[in-house]
Amino acid sequence: MKIIWLTFMRLYLNTGLFFYFKKIQVHNFENIPKNKPLLFLSNHQNALLDALVIATKCGRFSYFLTRAAVFNKNIIARFLRSMQMLPVYRIRDGYSNLSNNTAIFNECAKLLHNNNAIVIFPEGNHNLKRTVRPLSKGFTRIIFQTLEEQPKTDLQLQPVGLNFANATNFPDSAAIYFGTPFSAKDLVLKDKNESVVGLKTKVQSEISMLTADVPSLNYDDNIEKLKNLNADFLNPKAVNSCIASNYTHCSSQKKPKKNGIQKVFKALFFFNMILPYVVWKFILAPKVKELEFLSTFRFAVAITLFPLYLGILSTIIMLFISLKFAMLYVLFVSLLALGTTKF
Repeated sequence: MKIIWLTFMRLYLNTGLFFYFKKIQVHNFENIPKNKPLLFLSNHQNALLDALVIATKCGRFSYFLTRAAVFNKNIIARFLRSMQMLPVYRIRDGYSNLSNNTAIFNECAKLLHNNNAIVIFPEGNHNLKRTVRPLSKGFTRIIFQTLEEQPKTDLQLQPVGLNFANATNFPDSAAIYFGTPFSAKDLVLKDKNESVVGLKTKVQSEISMLTADVPSLNYDDNIEKLKNLNADFLNPKAVNSCIASNYTHCSSQKKPKKNGIQKVFKALFFFNMILPYVVWKFILAPKVKELEFLSTFRFAVAITLFPLYLGILSTIIMLFISLKFAMLYVLFVSLLALGTTKF
């Protein structure tokens, strides 16, 4: 039953992401080990959408370390657990709660012993800035515990780079890059402190090559230069090369042409979905205090209120006109949704 539930949710979320994003590029999928214990280690820009993109595109039913604050309500906690999300506590959750991480790390070690995959965002928080921030050492604790309990475990570390064209926009485009996995044992030394430094340095270096990593010093100026060059933020290699050359050797993408057809599709789509659009635009969106959560909540509305409203409308059409017209209407609105995001 668990596999059926996870398969259904992956299919549902994949469908939602297909309609939500203009495109999602997946690079180097073949790098992912299929039958080994695996830690996906990714940068973290776009709140829960980061986890959803990895979950639907990595090919494995992974577990996720998720900030404990979202597990506060029992019904939500049960749902998140069913989605293989595990709460991890931070200092901001209260110093006394940090001891709860011991049980979570024990659970992670057991999962890895059984050849499962776990997704961790080692920066420890999310931020829309296109910079790989210093890594926390929490992920190294899981590595040490796993290898101390089962030294022969062939634990693989899989660097991941998530890149968004414009993370707060709709529709947006994304690119996920899977780096070359490497064995954790190769970086675990007798001196634990040395091992922590080595692991953090290696992982940060690998992630930085897989994402557009803009220097934090004079960040706004650097971003402005890249935007003026019309840099392709879905191509981290080109962006990082441009920065390394002090903006002298840079490739530019073609500027998107203004698309009148898309505006027509968008207007027609939101006219047909007027109620959920109004709820999002004027009630829910103003309550989002952190920009990092804007796309996540917008996507949540897109995969809940919009299908629900479409279901209600099509049911009314079926009852008062015919099933055929109801099916045609669902098809019509679906085509409008595609035209809104894909053109």
